[in-house]
Amino acid sequence: MRRKLSLSLAVVLSVLCAIGGSLLGASAVAAPSAPAAITAGPSAADLLAKVTNCTQISKGKYQTDEETSATIPVCGKNGAVFWKADMDIDCDGQRTTQCNEKTDCCFQADTAFHQSDGKPLIASKLPYVVVPSPSSIWDYRTRNIKGGTIVAVIYNNKVSYAVVGDTGPNKIIGEASYATAVSLGINPDPKNGGTDSGVTYIVLEGAVASPIESHDSAVSKGEAAAQKFISNN
Repeated sequence: MRRKLSLSLAVVLSVLCAIGGSLLGASAVAAPSAPAAITAGPSAADLLAKVTNCTQISKGKYQTDEETSATIPVCGKNGAVFWKADMDIDCDGQRTTQCNEKTDCCFQADTAFHQSDGKPLIASKLPYVVVPSPSSIWDYRTRNIKGGTIVAVIYNNKVSYAVVGDTGPNKIIGEASYATAVSLGINPDPKNGGTDSGVTYIVLEGAVASPIESHDSAVSKGEAAAQKFISNN
C-alpha cells in the first residue's frame, strides 16, 4: 500500500512539474524584449558631417593660447556659427570646491552673463562656453548670439549641450567651463586640464536656454535646434 501511494505521489509530482515547466516556457516566450535605447538629438557624426567645410565669417583668425599663432576662423552655416579649437578650462563664477582662487590662478568671481537670480554662473555645475569678446575680428552679437544661446560641443564622438556663459580675450578662442569638460570626459582641472585640439563648437543661433542656468533647458532645446540645423544644412 505504501509503495502504491509513493508511486501515485510520484505520478502527481511528475504531472505538476510538467505543467509548471509548460507555464514557465509560455511566459518566457510571451515576455516582451527590452526596447532599444533611443538617443535624442543628432549624433556627433551627424553634426560633424555638416561642418566639414568652413565659410569664414570672422575678419581674421584667433589664437588658441597666447603663445600660439592665429589659425582658427569662425565659420558660418545656415542658423549657426562654428569653430574647431582646443579647450581651456574656465573656472570663473561662483566659488565652489572645484573653482576658486586656490584651484585656479586666474580665477575671477564673476561671469559675463548671470543666472536668473543675478548671481554669476557656477562653472563646476553648469556646462557653458566662453566666446571671444567683441573685436574687429568678430562680434558674436551680430549673429543673434547672447548669454544663454545654446552650443553643441563635440569631442571624441560625444555631444554636450552648453550655453554661452562668459566672454574671454578678444584674440583667443577655445574655452569652456569645468562642467563642460567633465561632460565630455576631458580633464577639468583648471591648472593642467583641457585638451589641445579636437573640440568642435557649434553655436545654434536663436536657441536660448531659459533660465540660463537650466541645463535641462539647454539639452531639450539644444537637441531640437541641432536637429533643425541638420535639416537646414
